[in-house]
Amino acid sequence: MRGRADRAWLGLSVALGLLLGAPKAQAEDDAVARGAYVFHAAGCLGCHTDVKNKGPALAGGRALKTPFGTFYGPNITPDPDHGIGSWSEAEFIRALREGRAPDGSHYFPAFPYPAFTGMSDQDMRDLWAYLRAQPAVAEPSRPHDLRFPFGWRFAVTFWKWLYFEPGPMAPEEAKSEAWNRGAYLVRALGHCGECHTPRDALGGLKTDMWLAGAQEGPEGGSVPNITPDSETGLGKWSKDDFLFLLQIGLTPSGDVVGGQMGEVVDNTTSKLTDQDRAAMVDYLRSLPPVQNKIEPKKTKK
Repeated sequence: MRGRADRAWLGLSVALGLLLGAPKAQAEDDAVARGAYVFHAAGCLGCHTDVKNKGPALAGGRALKTPFGTFYGPNITPDPDHGIGSWSEAEFIRALREGRAPDGSHYFPAFPYPAFTGMSDQDMRDLWAYLRAQPAVAEPSRPHDLRFPFGWRFAVTFWKWLYFEPGPMAPEEAKSEAWNRGAYLVRALGHCGECHTPRDALGGLKTDMWLAGAQEGPEGGSVPNITPDSETGLGKWSKDDFLFLLQIGLTPSGDVVGGQMGEVVDNTTSKLTDQDRAAMVDYLRSLPPVQNKIEPKKTKK
């Protein structure tokens, strides 16, 4: 009798464990699914994968040539030795929010934490869940190759004093929910300003030229003015023109965008919902026009 009762209690315990564990497992699955969307919206794949040399996804090695030298995207797979597998969730959030590594050192702002700092806590936690669910790759991150004195990490302290304000974005109460969503996608998750805004000699964004384009952008190519200026920006574009570009990379003239913007369309904007793309367009079309003529030039190879 006792053996039968013990078996009954064991079966009941297992059943209760499965029932109690199911909500937790479902919550984790939901976080990973939400994190996948955040991952695409933030453009993580392009910067952390060396597609040109057929490197493993998120294992780092992607070169980003800038006027300050060449940065290489690090390994962000869950590998404990070469990736972020030994990190805690709090350390991951600090990297995005404050631009600091687990050891407290500063990240160079080529990692767009000046934009990512505006992300919500929930999106950061969901992105963490998604990255932790990806395959680990034992590939060491490649060291940056920067010109003197831009390789001094301690100097980033002073750069942050000048240009960095940490903290999540707060919605503007006078604006609609759609406008605020678009602002969040453009300014924080999508970090569009990191490429489309010109920089000064120290690498800080010229905020009075927000999204007005850059003659010398990443990879040596020019980056267009995307403000609503009718002469030098996109003021003559219709809402559908914007939506076609974000969804399939097609411009009003019938050209298909290539280079880094082609990557953005493939990896990011084409994977967003129609509602989110429309929100981005509403935000971009509401901006003050900035006159800044950018001469197109090809990206350096």
